[in-house]
Amino acid sequence: MVEFKLVISNPENGKTYQKEISGNEGTTLIGKKIGEPIDGEELGLTGYQLKLTGGSDSDGIPMRKDIQGPARKKVLVSGGQGFKPTRDGERKRKTVRGNQISDQITQINLKITEKGDQELTEIFTTETQETQE
Repeated sequence: MVEFKLVISNPENGKTYQKEISGNEGTTLIGKKIGEPIDGEELGLTGYQLKLTGGSDSDGIPMRKDIQGPARKKVLVSGGQGFKPTRDGERKRKTVRGNQISDQITQINLKITEKGDQELTEIFTTETQETQE
């Protein structure tokens, strides 16, 4: 069974919201690539449009937009996801994941591009109240 932790960021106010999905909701995301738009209906966010911005697997290996496919690869990087150089011209071989979501990804980062009718704070406060009961 597929389980994902979604981290949804709202660029308007800078807040992030977390949601865990599994089963059919999760399988709709498999095969999507970084940068693709996602309909919020698939994730239980009616009226929202989201953009896939990245993610990581269970070992914390980040996804990179410039690597094709879902597999792990060792690449020589000079910056970006997975490496922050400490001096000019520094490069390093790092393990990163491709830009496609697979069942090995555990965290998916999303950004809101279009707002729905209901506020996210209302959606996520009702979800947390239901899980606490």
